[in-house]
Amino acid sequence: MPGDYFRQYAVIAVFMVVAVLVPVGMLAASYGASLVKIRPVRPRPPNWRESPPPYLKTYESGFEPIGGPWRHINIRYYTFGLLFVIFDVETVFLYPWAAEYGVLSARFGAFALVEAVVFIAVLAVGWAYAWRKRAMEWT
Repeated sequence: MPGDYFRQYAVIAVFMVVAVLVPVGMLAASYGASLVKIRPVRPRPPNWRESPPPYLKTYESGFEPIGGPWRHINIRYYTFGLLFVIFDVETVFLYPWAAEYGVLSARFGAFALVEAVVFIAVLAVGWAYAWRKRAMEWT
């Protein structure tokens, strides 16, 4: 039926309209609140760059920052973060698969197992590459 086919796209269109209207509505409400003088305003003093007000000062865990804002951060932090995300995503994908493996194997046979093995193999190749490049060594 053509009506059912287009009804599925109508749901997507409704989501798109809502996705546009919600942020536009929030911006319009904020602008309207500023016109009525409801929204708070934080004026800046004329010399705010030399001595910024407390709400504009940067801080680290409630303390004044130590050093300048442009300091080098060791790339190993990012490497470990990316490796964590990769293996975390692996867990997120494999847990539901393992929980439903009985149903999947009855329905799809060996294809379900081969699919998971290929997924783990791709991640193992990436892990071996990172290991060979010594990306996980801290020294």
